[in-house]
Amino acid sequence: MSERILHRFPGGLHPEQHKSESNGTPIRRAALPERLILPLRQHIGQAAKPVVAVGERVLRNQRLAQAEGYVSAPVHAPTSGMILAIEEHAVPHPSGLSAPCIVLQPDGLDEGMRAFEPWPDFCAVSPLLLRERVREAGIVGLGGAVFPSAVKLAGTPGTPIHTVVLNGAECEPYISCDDRLMRERADEVLRGGQILMHVVSAERCLVGVEDNKPEAIAALREAARLLGDARIEIVAVPTIYPSGGEKQLIHVMTGERISRETRTTERGFLGQNVGTAVAIYRAVVHGEPLTRRIVTVTGSGMAQPGNWDVPLGMLACDLIEQAGGYRPDVARLILGGPMMGFAMPSDEVPVTKAANCLLALASRDAPADPLPMPCIRCGKCAEACPVELQPQQLLWDARAGDFERAEKRDSLFECIECGICSAVCPSHIPLVQYFRYAKTEIWQRERDKDKASQAKVRFDVRNARIEREKREREAMLARKRAQLAAQKATAEPAPGEGEAAPVDDKQRAIREAMERARARKAAIQGQAEDPPVDKA
Repeated sequence: MSERILHRFPGGLHPEQHKSESNGTPIRRAALPERLILPLRQHIGQAAKPVVAVGERVLRNQRLAQAEGYVSAPVHAPTSGMILAIEEHAVPHPSGLSAPCIVLQPDGLDEGMRAFEPWPDFCAVSPLLLRERVREAGIVGLGGAVFPSAVKLAGTPGTPIHTVVLNGAECEPYISCDDRLMRERADEVLRGGQILMHVVSAERCLVGVEDNKPEAIAALREAARLLGDARIEIVAVPTIYPSGGEKQLIHVMTGERISRETRTTERGFLGQNVGTAVAIYRAVVHGEPLTRRIVTVTGSGMAQPGNWDVPLGMLACDLIEQAGGYRPDVARLILGGPMMGFAMPSDEVPVTKAANCLLALASRDAPADPLPMPCIRCGKCAEACPVELQPQQLLWDARAGDFERAEKRDSLFECIECGICSAVCPSHIPLVQYFRYAKTEIWQRERDKDKASQAKVRFDVRNARIEREKREREAMLARKRAQLAAQKATAEPAPGEGEAAPVDDKQRAIREAMERARARKAAIQGQAEDPPVDKA
């Protein structure tokens, strides 16, 4: 096989890697903590709906919350135990905001149940059933996007998928969970790729890994040799940030430049993280839902950096304690990497499907954020942008509150939030924060607009119902008036026929009594008018 020609995407950055701090030791399995906090929304889309009650005992792999809507994902129990509460709890977010969560108290027995029937011969299963299995298992993109994988597997109608791309680039500094996963579970990564190819009828599978991970590349190539599947190719790509971006990785490996307005599936590519591929393999071949993930615990503020196999819902503070705790000079805790992650106000938040790294930095590595200065229009942000946007223009639109222009003219939502623009800005302007703020405002306005539209529909339906009921009442009253008029017409005598005959015995009796009364009255009056007789 001839060596694959690689390509270069625009912009990019070469930050310090800091991978060796955590990738030198095998993945360790975290012990179960005293409680698990499982947010109902661990994905993009609608939050899941609880299907368990407080006080109920559940088993490992049991479904705790079901998907609500098409873009959603269920939540399963990582172990057996008791449901203590379904309540608001702090979740991983820079604001420290709370969201509905299921609180599970492990009982230490770790009793499990078979959530799904294992399908070792997945090629004999229809793609539709496999896609439904991915949905029911609660699998989402584990590379950070947490988009429900079943929705992505549906592809673009009318466009066949010809290439599955497994993303093992892991370009963010400090993070090494995918590196260790590829080293230790290379066979599962590639088997997941085979399942994906079967689901979407793809012709090939490209596994992209940055060349700073030689052990992972070697493990994957050996696993591919043992599988003997010529459709699978392991591609070592240059180490440059953000080569892990889906469109950037596709461009590097194939030369295909996918425009900002086009989805990758519209060009026949299906991208999935290597961790997602393993989760799909476990769900299909072993019948296991997604209840755990690999998390990198690292940084100069961490006592024992490494990678951990963590049950979802475990609090970050419990995981950090098992990892040896903080160093005395720790200053900042970041969820994710230094480029795309965000500082957390507290470590009392759960590990979710989106949590790939807990980065604790010592004070020497986490200086106070410098005060931003005015933009000098140097253009460095535009030169480094891998999506070829104009970050300074987006900044002005966001500051001015002109979100519509930022969205339409400057393609705000094409920003992958890689953080390069902020890193290279000589004025220390937190550009990505402005872009995230603008996206949030646009999303909120869209939600408000949808609510207003729904309210208008309900208002119009109510008015139509009231008008319909009014017409029905008027029609009913008109019918009653017509019936009364018809009854009155039949009861009255015809013109020239004199008094009508009595309608019934009761009326006849009343009439006769009235006649007798008139006769008696006339007789009495007649006696009173006769003169008295003189008897003298």
